[in-house]
Amino acid sequence: MLDLMKTAGDILSALFDERFIKKAQSYSKFFDSWKDITAKNGIAAAADHSRIKDLDRGILQIEMDHPGWKQILQTKQSKLLNDFRIRFPEMEISAISLILGKSEPETEPQAPTASATAETAEAAVVAEPVEATQEPTKEPISQSAVTGLDAIKDEEFKETLKRLGQSIAVGERNKNL
Repeated sequence: MLDLMKTAGDILSALFDERFIKKAQSYSKFFDSWKDITAKNGIAAAADHSRIKDLDRGILQIEMDHPGWKQILQTKQSKLLNDFRIRFPEMEISAISLILGKSEPETEPQAPTASATAETAEAAVVAEPVEATQEPTKEPISQSAVTGLDAIKDEEFKETLKRLGQSIAVGERNKNL
């Protein structure tokens, strides 16, 4: 059996040169690094809801399952990019593109919780998208205008988002006076 494995190894070595194998190992480490890099930046929970999708012409594409995670990742985007550049200089990463992926029909994506996003909770407001043909409203943002609050199970996080929405509404009213 050992001779057979050695023969298979010899065949593989003949097919793939050492340079190709090192490059493949580098890509493997690169794709496996997402969990470590998010943890280093204080957003470890984001790794469970996002992944490295592709690296195309120096642009690192990160896909996530919920708009809240996209907003959280945006707050750390430059730090993530810097960490990838330092850890993988040979990849020549020039930018990070954050992409909202399609959710699986049998499982619903989870919104971030306060415990997972303590330092970025204020940045994680999910607003109703506005179509290009709609005129922006001058009315203050109401509780019903913020989507997803009812779906958030963490009451502390929900209250933080409510206060942030109210603060924005007060600022809009004062700006219009």
